Amino acid sequence: MGGRNQELALRLALLAEAQPVNFGWAFAAVGSDGRDGPGEAAGGLVGPGTPAAIRAGGIDPAAALARNDSTPALAAGDALVVAGATGTNVAGLAVLVRS
Repeated sequence: MGGRNQELALRLALLAEAQPVNFGWAFAAVGSDGRDGPGEAAGGLVGPGTPAAIRAGGIDPAAALARNDSTPALAAGDALVVAGATGTNVAGLAVLVRS
């Protein structure tokens, strides 16, 4: 369960965990129509603590990614974006913010 935006967000969080940086960051990947894949989520919003939060929620984020099952993983890490239908479908949106 999950679409390309959720998978991208989860993958980036895992890559950043493996290669930490010395600044704060947040990354969002969402579908502009409010849906990403077959579920109700629009995408994911992750940060440095997301993989640990997913594990604390009882899910192995790497295994979830390998199964293409990012929705439950992001939900467990409180990183799932649910926006509802927006009435538009321009494209996917990905934003990385550094603090």
